[in-house]
Amino acid sequence: MVGIGDGSDSPAVRKRADARRNERTLLDAAAAAFVSSGVHVPVRDIAARAGVGVGTIYRHFPTRADLVVAVYRHQVDECAKAGPELLADSTSPHAALARWIDLFVDFLVTKHGLAEALQSDDPTFQTLHTSFIDRLLPVCAQLLDAAAEAGQIIPDIDPYALLRGVGNLCIGAGNDSRYDARRMVGILIAGLRPE
Repeated sequence: MVGIGDGSDSPAVRKRADARRNERTLLDAAAAAFVSSGVHVPVRDIAARAGVGVGTIYRHFPTRADLVVAVYRHQVDECAKAGPELLADSTSPHAALARWIDLFVDFLVTKHGLAEALQSDDPTFQTLHTSFIDRLLPVCAQLLDAAAEAGQIIPDIDPYALLRGVGNLCIGAGNDSRYDARRMVGILIAGLRPE
């Protein structure tokens, strides 16, 4: 017989897990909608992608700014979590760094319209850049340190400068079909190797 305190999931615990899973589904659907249509995509389109009603989105995210911020934070968190996992699972630290930079490029290239939203006067967006740096800079530094210690890249690469350089290579990537940001970033990462 299941009793109190026996370690089984209570309805409240299951509900919280379901709520987190539903929120993640909404964030993934919103991110996909932002990629295809920009951050001003109608909420009903996001709801349709997520398989929920519009009210569900507004219950989780009362304003569009709340949704945009949540998508941004979710994607940054996913990118940050991937760094240590790649380092543990890749054939080399350089391979982990290259794969992580690919994820970072995906994040930058696919955040269609997010840069514009971040430039708005909405106070909801003010802490995002700091959050972005706080989460991703240590991960990049860890990957760079591991690759440098293994002798696979030149030492003393500044993680902020690398992320900024990758970001600059990604600017406007969606506006010019002749420009391949991923290829240019690949050349940059290959150029980190010692001679």
